[in-house]
Amino acid sequence: MTFPASSALSLPTLQDVEAAARLIDSYCIETPLLESSYLNRKYGGRLLLKAENLQVTGSFKLRGAVNRVGSLTEDERRRGVVARSSGNHGLAIAYCAGLMGTSAVVVVPETAPAAKVERIAAYGARVVMVPMKDLADVAAEITQREDRVLIPPADDFWVVAGAGTVALEMAKQAAKLNAQIDVLLTCCSGGGLTAGCLLGLSKMSPATKVYGVEAVGFEKMAKSLAVGKRINLAPGGHSICDAISGLYMAEIPFEIIKPDLAGTFAVTDDEAREAMRVAFSEFGLALEPGSAVALAAVLARKIPLEGRTFAVTLSGRNVDLDLAGAILAGDAPTVGRA
Repeated sequence: MTFPASSALSLPTLQDVEAAARLIDSYCIETPLLESSYLNRKYGGRLLLKAENLQVTGSFKLRGAVNRVGSLTEDERRRGVVARSSGNHGLAIAYCAGLMGTSAVVVVPETAPAAKVERIAAYGARVVMVPMKDLADVAAEITQREDRVLIPPADDFWVVAGAGTVALEMAKQAAKLNAQIDVLLTCCSGGGLTAGCLLGLSKMSPATKVYGVEAVGFEKMAKSLAVGKRINLAPGGHSICDAISGLYMAEIPFEIIKPDLAGTFAVTDDEAREAMRVAFSEFGLALEPGSAVALAAVLARKIPLEGRTFAVTLSGRNVDLDLAGAILAGDAPTVGRA
């Protein structure tokens, strides 16, 4: 299924990203930009990791959620919000709703990790679990029936602008490290982070080439770009990367990405697992599988690092402990120091 672009679509700009940075400053931390001299030597370039997994709710999604909930009118705040999410967006919306004096309903797929669902409920949101294929329809029905405000995980002006603050912050940090980012790889599902990063880099680092990284079997962005229209994937696929295994490419991100994205890559579950192990062994960082795909693309040499400076987003850490433990203790080799 394909979707036409709306002729009246309002797209955020760099100025909106800069405004979002001011709004979220009191709620989000400045996450570090990390590097390893060992990995730099091994891969022959400079690799910078933007550790959004250290954000307050465990992912970059907090930035867009703060920007959107913080921009609600008084009437909208009174009515409350609805989010549909595999976990991280729902966590961020639930957290912000409690913090900013509104109520939230979060519709999650039945396959969502228990750790995410439990934390969404702990933040005070009402959780509704449905089959993945019904996620959008149920969220829309609740929005209409309860007269709430729907906040999509990517297809939202304020959410995309908030996500762009990741790159705005990253560019300033790289400058302090005397680094010019040649390539940025972003973890990608609906495209909000990728689109926001294109906006966020447009002034401070316009020469940076931005790529989206998807999970094998969920290449919504690649397939949509190939035909020039958004494509909705059929249900039934499976990936350990639940955070990026949604079925659609969002409209607002797609219109931003379409003219400027350098390309896309897709990584396997095993490649994501390996990136999780490297992040833990080299940096002491906990990642969820979907958050590891940008790093995985570099470690799997899907694009050569030699002689260049790469940045990757580590977008979240909210993974079930049993799954994380099994992956970290797995038999597949990590990047050794031989």
